[in-house]
Amino acid sequence: MTDGLRTWHGSCHCGAVRFAADIDFTRGTIRCNCSLCTKQRNWAAIVPAAAFRLLQGNGALTEYRCNTRTERHLFCGACGIRPFGTGTSPRWGDYVAVSVHCLDDLPADARAALPVTYLNGRDDDWNHPPADVRNI
Repeated sequence: MTDGLRTWHGSCHCGAVRFAADIDFTRGTIRCNCSLCTKQRNWAAIVPAAAFRLLQGNGALTEYRCNTRTERHLFCGACGIRPFGTGTSPRWGDYVAVSVHCLDDLPADARAALPVTYLNGRDDDWNHPPADVRNI
């Protein structure tokens, strides 16, 4: 079900923000241990910016930027859910980080089987996973 490139649809909790993203889950997902991702329990699929389409709710989005201020952490101003964020990095270029938990058409069993790469953002060591991943 999650093999290869496919269009997935997602939303925030109240439905004000809706999107579609072309995601290849064989490329994996990420979880990071930086302070923001840990507090949000962020779990993302990284897609090229061109593979993401905001279908509804641009006006409902509120932006938060932290640390280097290069990433846009976007959340719904009505329900507070963070369905995606955007940024630029040497690893991914211009990207959208789609919240795996906001994908409405991804069944729970498929979600549980997704491959995860753990990032050590807390120590700014992006090439080595953190020693302890239990809480991210």
